[in-house]
Amino acid sequence: MRARLTTFVGREDDIRAIGDDLARARLVTLLGPGGAGKTRLSQEAAEAHAGGGWPDGVWFVELAPVDGPADPEDVAEAALAALGARETKLRGASAEEMRVLTERGGDSALDRLAEHCARRRLLLILDNCEHVIGAAARLAAEVLAHCPGVRILATSREPLGVPGETLRPVDPLPDPVALRLLDDRGSAARAGFTVDDDPAAAVEICRRLDGMPLAIELAAARLRLLTPRQIADRLDDRFRLLTSGSRTVLPRQQTLRAVVDWSWDLLDEPERAVLRRLSVFAGGCDLDAAEAVCADAGDTDGAAGVADLLGSLVDKSLVVAAPGADGNGMRYRLLETVAEYAAERLAQAGDDLADTGRRHLTHYRELVRTIEPQLRGHGQRAAADRIATEYENLRTALRRAVAARDVGEVLCVVHSLAWYWQMHDLRAELRHWSAAAAALGPDPFAPPVVPAPPLYERVVDTPPPYEGELLTEAWRDIQIMCLASRDQTSDNWSSPEVRAQVDGMVAAYRPGLPQTCRAPALMWVYAVMISGDADLLRDVIEETVRTARGLGYRWELASALQLRANVLANRADWAGDASRDAEESLAIFRSLGDDWGCAEALSARAEAMEKRGAYALAADDFRAAIEHARRLGAQAQVSVLQVRMAGTLVESGHMEEAEELLTGLLPGIQHSGNEAMPAARMFLAGIYGRTGRIAEARAQLQSLRDEFSFGAYAIFDGFLLGTMAWLDNQEDAYESALVTVRRAIESVRDPLALMIAPHLPAVYLLTAAVAHAGAGGPVRGRRAAELMGAYRALVPPAHFPVTTERADAELAEGLARAALGDSAYEAAYAEGGGLTLKEAAALV
Repeated sequence: MRARLTTFVGREDDIRAIGDDLARARLVTLLGPGGAGKTRLSQEAAEAHAGGGWPDGVWFVELAPVDGPADPEDVAEAALAALGARETKLRGASAEEMRVLTERGGDSALDRLAEHCARRRLLLILDNCEHVIGAAARLAAEVLAHCPGVRILATSREPLGVPGETLRPVDPLPDPVALRLLDDRGSAARAGFTVDDDPAAAVEICRRLDGMPLAIELAAARLRLLTPRQIADRLDDRFRLLTSGSRTVLPRQQTLRAVVDWSWDLLDEPERAVLRRLSVFAGGCDLDAAEAVCADAGDTDGAAGVADLLGSLVDKSLVVAAPGADGNGMRYRLLETVAEYAAERLAQAGDDLADTGRRHLTHYRELVRTIEPQLRGHGQRAAADRIATEYENLRTALRRAVAARDVGEVLCVVHSLAWYWQMHDLRAELRHWSAAAAALGPDPFAPPVVPAPPLYERVVDTPPPYEGELLTEAWRDIQIMCLASRDQTSDNWSSPEVRAQVDGMVAAYRPGLPQTCRAPALMWVYAVMISGDADLLRDVIEETVRTARGLGYRWELASALQLRANVLANRADWAGDASRDAEESLAIFRSLGDDWGCAEALSARAEAMEKRGAYALAADDFRAAIEHARRLGAQAQVSVLQVRMAGTLVESGHMEEAEELLTGLLPGIQHSGNEAMPAARMFLAGIYGRTGRIAEARAQLQSLRDEFSFGAYAIFDGFLLGTMAWLDNQEDAYESALVTVRRAIESVRDPLALMIAPHLPAVYLLTAAVAHAGAGGPVRGRRAAELMGAYRALVPPAHFPVTTERADAELAEGLARAALGDSAYEAAYAEGGGLTLKEAAALV
């Protein structure tokens, strides 16, 4: 073998494995795509194990120069040349031996090779077999049959298919090794270069080049001209970028395009058609999808042949096959470089691009449409996992439909994914795609609003196209999704745009319609809450329960009961039994086998227990809810439930346990986008404040302000301001507390905040009472007594105060009585009890 001119990086495990393979098998084939480093690895492995039983040497046979398809004789001649044995049969042969050899065809190159190797013990490396695969296989079979001391190490993009062959896949370099290679070759191209100069760009280069050594070396050569970031940013046009290979290597290894061209040229037309069509997939595909998308258009029998062609492409190292994460079959994908090349070829194939894209969209639309009902009840986890596995394909299909303005397809896919997005708290996805869909059609809630008639059919019940009232309802649903997903944005709920939309939704629907019992129209309740009409909200919830029960919609009934339980738990002024509703909801969800529903029902029951002070029972329910959410794989739901449980632990006196739970959760929920992060920081601030760590409490609140947008979460803004005022009171900063609590009261008088937590303004009157009482003197004491009276009168009779609230009430009353005396306190208290919220807020 010739000496190598560059260092060899990594692959130590591969070299050991190849040595083990050669000890067990006489034919080992290193299998991988072009540019994977098979040639260099074969040389390094052979050299590393050269002392292991090949006294006659290691011989390297370069087959790339042999024109394919080749005759076995051509390959044998190349081997003889490498061995220096072109004249083997002439040297040392007697006339009789020559006659015998001639009579049995001994003048063939293959026979001469076999004769040369027959009594030798050597390792023969057959490099680049793929373009002469048949001839190479024949040579290997003949040599192995007649030369017992010979072992063969072959490199190829597909197996030789010889009995006894051991295949050793040459995988892409793992990230650390790929970075070492980029560092090594980069420093050779540009003095002083190191991947530490821009580690993020270096990692991106290696990953986007699939860890392929040749591509990384070509990228390193570009460092003479470009920075790592410039290279990374230009990899979308990698075939024009990576064109500066070594002049001494074969032409097919001098550019990235030439590497892939070499493989493409070895394919027949059916293989090429399947390969280019595979480029429409994102994140790989299963066999069913490949057959549905890659068969020729209109060829009803062609799907069966796709499997064979796919297998051929796998054998030729152009398609990567690996078992799916769900264990239900193989998945197939293209390396990024091959995918980009195949996409170019598809774009050049005329109508094939549009036809393949349409088949891809149709396949995944039907997949998610038929899976959507399985997201409720038994099989929920499997259905959610299936969507997760195919999510990039679904997004690609949806993106294609939006770009084509294919309204029916967009409506179907968005409706089919809406519940999955909600279950997994993917609000950003819901917001993005519902907005994209809304831009394609009318807004049925714009004036003049036409009242919605009862509708029993769902959009996902049938494939598109849609028409009539079902189409109109589909557009209504899209607008409701847009509204429901705004809670992640900084848009103000009170803006004229939102108010107009809410008014239109309230006008279009009436309580008890069948479609408003089911998602996504069920989210109409958000519009009712934003409207601030508490009486309408109560009617909507009651009628939703009644209608779902009457129509036999079991899942919808359980969901409506869970909603009513949540609202009742926070509306002590409404009649009803939150625990009873939660228990009925839980029983139904359990009978349906719905883990998401069980978690939500248990959470609702826990919240009802909290409002009664039954904190131990509430904690038990939260723990059970968390287990259901974990079983479903709904990590966002798990985080929210854990934070809620921490609040229960705080109230039950287990503050150390709560603090440990919350501090452990925070790193993982920093960017969750749901209420878990702000609630966690609020609870931590409360814990720190109650244990005298005021600076740490304020740090939590500052982080909350820095990290979280409060424009749409007025109630969280109110919580934050109220907690800041409470902390001011802890430090006797009473005037600052009053300034802040005034803002808090104003914030929680927002219509949506009042619908969710109507008791909060009264509770913040209590915070103001503490500040006035703490300031001292009879005038401030009287103001504190009046605010205490207003607080007691304005909180609902069934309101159960939390620990800090009880402590504040005791403190304010004690200080005010001390300043005024009992008689004057009682008089001021009684006067405050007759004030409205607006009048009481004016006293703050």
